[in-house]
Amino acid sequence: MGQRGFWDEQQRVAKLREKKPILKRLSESIPWESFRPLLDMGYMQERKSNAGRKRIDPLVLFKMLVLQQLFNLSDEEIEFQVNDRRSFEEFVGLGVTNDIPDATTVACFRESLRKADVIDELFERFEGFLRDQGLEARGGQIIDATLVPVPKQRNSREENSDVKTNRLPDG
Repeated sequence: MGQRGFWDEQQRVAKLREKKPILKRLSESIPWESFRPLLDMGYMQERKSNAGRKRIDPLVLFKMLVLQQLFNLSDEEIEFQVNDRRSFEEFVGLGVTNDIPDATTVACFRESLRKADVIDELFERFEGFLRDQGLEARGGQIIDATLVPVPKQRNSREENSDVKTNRLPDG
């Protein structure tokens, strides 16, 4: 297999979009800018100085929350999936050169929307746009295949001989 070129990558992306176009359809059919006034109400951050990282666009963070709800993802998993999946990255409006917001940023953003009492209204508005298009959001799931160490069982020699002879140990 030879080295892939730029056009090969473009063809790959086009093929992926054809196979599962739901996120592209959502990106194009939802008037995302209409959410901005509510998002700004819930994401007011006073900058003490111009030093440090720039404020993350609240629309990017809201789209991450939408993906999180649609695919039933934790904060850590949404960070990973947006980093890992091109379709998620494009849906939220980022590219390969952008930094992806981390799990803590997503959690803090959701909490600030909750404190401003706008999170329910945001998702009701989102679901309204879906209904207008004859769609309904049903949460899916991406299986998180996390490997977890399990404790090793230690039997005594006596217990092992009981197991081999099909006797149940006492207790």
